[in-house]
Amino acid sequence: MDVLLLLLSLLVTLLSLNVVESRKTPAEEHYLEYCAVSCRAYSASVTEFGAVGDGQTLNTRAFQTAVDRLSQYSSNGGSQLYVPPGRWLTGSFNLTSHFTLFLHKDAVILASQDESEWPVIEPLPSYGRGRDTQGGRYSSLIFGTNLTDVVITGDNGTLDGQGEVWWQKFHKGELSFTRPYLIEIMHSDDIQISNLTLVNSPSWNIHPVYSSNIVVRGITILAPVNSPNTDGINPDSCTNTRIEDCYIVSGDDCVAVKSGWDEYGIAYGMPTKQLVVKRLTCISPTSAVIALGSEMSGGIEDVRAEDILAIDSESGVRIKTAIGRGGYVRDIYVRRMTMKTMKWAFWMTGDYGSHADNNYDPNAIPVIQNINYRDMVAENVTMAGKLEGISNAPFTGICISNVTIGLAKKAKKLPWNCTNIAGISSGVTPVPCGLLPDQGVEDVAACSFPEGSLPIEEDVEVQTCTYRINL
Repeated sequence: MDVLLLLLSLLVTLLSLNVVESRKTPAEEHYLEYCAVSCRAYSASVTEFGAVGDGQTLNTRAFQTAVDRLSQYSSNGGSQLYVPPGRWLTGSFNLTSHFTLFLHKDAVILASQDESEWPVIEPLPSYGRGRDTQGGRYSSLIFGTNLTDVVITGDNGTLDGQGEVWWQKFHKGELSFTRPYLIEIMHSDDIQISNLTLVNSPSWNIHPVYSSNIVVRGITILAPVNSPNTDGINPDSCTNTRIEDCYIVSGDDCVAVKSGWDEYGIAYGMPTKQLVVKRLTCISPTSAVIALGSEMSGGIEDVRAEDILAIDSESGVRIKTAIGRGGYVRDIYVRRMTMKTMKWAFWMTGDYGSHADNNYDPNAIPVIQNINYRDMVAENVTMAGKLEGISNAPFTGICISNVTIGLAKKAKKLPWNCTNIAGISSGVTPVPCGLLPDQGVEDVAACSFPEGSLPIEEDVEVQTCTYRINL
């Protein structure tokens, strides 16, 4: 009898342990929560499609299969692809509409260094050729065209372009096609790219082109300062774009605003307009914090930048163009910019020189007008401004007000160099060149900054999205 009681006691104990273990199972579920312009009805992990995050297994097929399968939900609530912790090696893959790509904070998408994993696509029609070579270009790591409602985001997960091999090929002249970017979205609208870290891109990092209603927020971009053409964020022939709260260390311009190259950009005729840049921090010793051009042949207008921190960079704001570009740069407004250790605070050039080919129109003269800079402080600057327009086609309507520039110990003897420009200044130290006559301290607020907001600042509603992820 005692033996029977002992057995019953053991059985009860084992059953109770099973109950406890079964109650623990739900605790292994993880709830993912973040803010986005759209939430999705369906969610899946890339591991469900055979991906292996060991840094060695090639996952291009898994990523593309996942996107293709999830695309069936595009008209039924949309879908999310979750990338869990791990190192996920992949080549280029394409996105779909009504879709979110989410990277866990410990997820790294590694770009393959095998060129066969990068499809070759046609040059952009507004460029006529690749930027590195004639002919085609490699598709970007994350690519999409003719899409709507796409979110690329994460909990500060990482895209690693492993760009060193591409940089070496560029320097040695061994490229067959133009290098890939990390993210390129074409002919699309309602795009959010946020809360990610991008490192070591083969070339440009983020390139929205021929698109509208774009938000780029909370992005960290890191590249060696001597890496070639690793521009940070390049809105190109885009309308209604907002870039904010980004930190960029780059081998080229941190933000480069573009709209096509020479006769190809003129023919395509799609400007970049209604662009907002806020709370940007940039380090770029050989390039600009914000560049307008040089590929600006479709036009650039209504750009508003404020609360910018520039550190150890070549120039704060740079306009670069040339005879043959055509197009225009107009209605540019920059305020509350702090610059520390700069070669130039302001730089404009009408002789940039680089052309797509020899078929550009020498009568295509760019128009640069209504350029406004105000409320800025700079220190340790080699030269306050180098402003060089085009002979018989000066840059006009330049206004600089309430700007204090502290020159470096080994500064140029001439703090300003101005040719073929016209405008005014007010409350600027050191005193600008004669082509920017001082209007007096009473007009210290002379340079305008629009009071109203652009649609991208008002029309974007953010939601809190919650998903259950099985770990």
